[in-house]
Amino acid sequence: MRTPNHHDFYQKELIPIGFNDLMALNEGEPFHFHSKATHWLIAVEGVQLPQQKIYYHWKVSIYPADNEGDFNWKEPFYTSPAMESIDLAINLAGSFESYCKKDHLFSLSLQEKIS
Repeated sequence: MRTPNHHDFYQKELIPIGFNDLMALNEGEPFHFHSKATHWLIAVEGVQLPQQKIYYHWKVSIYPADNEGDFNWKEPFYTSPAMESIDLAINLAGSFESYCKKDHLFSLSLQEKIS
């Protein structure tokens, strides 16, 4: 299994998981990490393309994390499709941050949800 590219891993500030999202998280498919999860960690991650010149596409991932930011990189709650523009990925991460702060992440229809 390939390990993540932490060189191009840009996480946003941890966001406490709201009551509604925590209830939905605990009712959904079980993650090994959920029992300790108190926060969301949202990150923009670079995905290096297999070519001679170093070139990246970007994805946004959401991980359940504890209050110190520990998370399991193997079990994201959500990972977006890769995007060519880092600006698009940053904007998407900002949108997710807004939903998390309002305790409405589970109200989104996340088609690429990992479960």
